[in-house]
Amino acid sequence: MSLRGAITGVALVALLCACKKNESTPAPEDAQLAASALRDARNVAEEAYVYAYPMMESYRTMYVQAVDRTAPGYLGPLNEITHKTELLGPDFGDIVRPNNDTLYSLAWLNLRAQPIVITVPEIEGRYYSIQLVDMFTHNFGYVGTRATAGEAGSYAVAGPHWIGTPPKGVKAVFRSESDFVYCIVRIEVRGPEDVSRVNALQRAFRITPLHAFLGRSTEPVASGVTFPAYDGRRARSAGFIDLLSFLLAHVKPPEEERELMERFASIGIEPAAGATSLGLDDSRRNAVEEGVGRALVAIGKAADDPSALEGVRVRSAGGWSGVDGLFGDGDTMRKSYLARASGAMVGLYGNDAVEAYYPSANRDAEGEALDGSKHSYVMRFERDEIPEVDAFWSITMYRLPEQLMVENPIDRYSIGSHSELAFAKDGSLTLYIQHASPGKRRESNWLPAPDGPFSLQLRMYLPSPEMLDPLYLPPPVDRAE
Repeated sequence: MSLRGAITGVALVALLCACKKNESTPAPEDAQLAASALRDARNVAEEAYVYAYPMMESYRTMYVQAVDRTAPGYLGPLNEITHKTELLGPDFGDIVRPNNDTLYSLAWLNLRAQPIVITVPEIEGRYYSIQLVDMFTHNFGYVGTRATAGEAGSYAVAGPHWIGTPPKGVKAVFRSESDFVYCIVRIEVRGPEDVSRVNALQRAFRITPLHAFLGRSTEPVASGVTFPAYDGRRARSAGFIDLLSFLLAHVKPPEEERELMERFASIGIEPAAGATSLGLDDSRRNAVEEGVGRALVAIGKAADDPSALEGVRVRSAGGWSGVDGLFGDGDTMRKSYLARASGAMVGLYGNDAVEAYYPSANRDAEGEALDGSKHSYVMRFERDEIPEVDAFWSITMYRLPEQLMVENPIDRYSIGSHSELAFAKDGSLTLYIQHASPGKRRESNWLPAPDGPFSLQLRMYLPSPEMLDPLYLPPPVDRAE
């Protein structure tokens, strides 16, 4: 995306006044300057919107889950952990493409006053992870099976403005670039009968403000903050300027983004700037909203086909597509803002590929869209095609366009290494993907499909290095004969 400077509204007015030939008819050069200024405003708005999109999507989630107590998806206040004690199913719609393999524990952390300490139990022989995500949607820290060997311990999460030394009693300090952080805990569940054991593990997790963790009675207090109501319509208009200005007051962009912030200021985007979008005149507002529209088109195109994005690897075959590079830490994702935005559109809060890799399929081996009302399908894994992982793998079914799980008579929403699968004598595995049962003899290997369009998502937790270079793809989804 081209990066160009913009003429501010004040400079433009002064320039037009100086060059005006008479009161009624602007000089041709005046009109050209005005048109150039509007093009600059449009281009800056497009660039700013791509930058802001994942931040606004993250704020939308935080507002619903931790700020608006009347929202259907409200979980609890900031700095409190909420446990999902049952496996997710078709009735869960807070995020698209949720999983049915782990139990979630979720917390939004407010780091404005002081760090928050996360204490975890020892977890051996079972996959788990804590994913720490800032408001940019950067995965800036992990705790868990891979990252910390499943050991018990306490870990501090500090905001961008905290000044201090590592507190006594914590194994590590994770530094966030934002005041607010999403803490996503996933713990492996090996079927419905395993849920109660995982519930016991969930209760052992603790989130504690630093002063309480250190046994101090005095609690640091930050200045008050008023959270603006999230309005999806305004977030897709010139009103995004105001939401981004609020968010920028609660993050610390790196020095390398200084020029970027200066360009954004040319259309009124500055930390805590307030409702500057209301002061835009009609022509400038139209230019900004044209930029917003262009940005949404660009993000959508990148989400549909990320192969041209910088730093993104894509491999496709047999209806499946594997992508690496849409999620990562700040140093990685700042190299491509469009990749970061498209990742937020495709699947907000995705893991780094080394933690979990997610190939997906929307088409069959013939290139036709998957549709349970038209065909029944099979997937045959030869023995050496079965995913190689250090934790577990599964394939989840999602109805389209909602990208949510599919109701079915056997309450099976995913199938994989935890399932009681029937393998052939040669070690191969055949899965039956269809709306109606394939018959009792094959039902152990049946992943029920909707009576309509659907998508498949393979999840590989802790994929072996060989699965990531080159990117692994499952066998094609073939139409059943």
